[in-house]
Amino acid sequence: MTAQEYIQLRAYARVDGLKLFVLWLISFVCYIVGLRQPVLGMVGTILALVTPFYVYRLLRQFRDGALDGVISFGRSWVFVVFLFFYASLLFAIAQFVYFNWMDNGYFAETMMQMFSDPASMAAIKQMGMTDTLNEAMAEFNAMRPIDMVLNILTSNMLIGCIIGLPIAAIVKRDRLQQIK
Repeated sequence: MTAQEYIQLRAYARVDGLKLFVLWLISFVCYIVGLRQPVLGMVGTILALVTPFYVYRLLRQFRDGALDGVISFGRSWVFVVFLFFYASLLFAIAQFVYFNWMDNGYFAETMMQMFSDPASMAAIKQMGMTDTLNEAMAEFNAMRPIDMVLNILTSNMLIGCIIGLPIAAIVKRDRLQQIK
């Protein structure tokens, strides 16, 4: 890959990373609101699960629009990694703003309420996980917003590296395949 091709790849990945960030942000907002409104929670989950298919579409648009339908596996994978990197950075900033200044304990409180429900408590007790749940919630409450955001940032970037492999394998196309 030449320097110009690398610059082009990063530029497209930045723009498409912004698009993926918007999808994730809508998903996150739906999930947070969905803690009290289950339908929106389901929408948020579905939007998050759409991510690989959306990334596939963005990579195909890059291949067909910028590269005349030809892209190697390596370039495809690097594009997906950069795309996830840029989207993850923007998403981390948005999550930090939310957890640091807007949440005010809402997320943790809602989780505690869900686990305090009599039916949930009975199931947790039956599985013998009461102590485990109490420890997990204590650790969660002790986490600072930056800790949560860095964990999610790292997870998103790792998922991008892993999910990029099959997507790149599917989207790659050499000149021989293009002629057929």
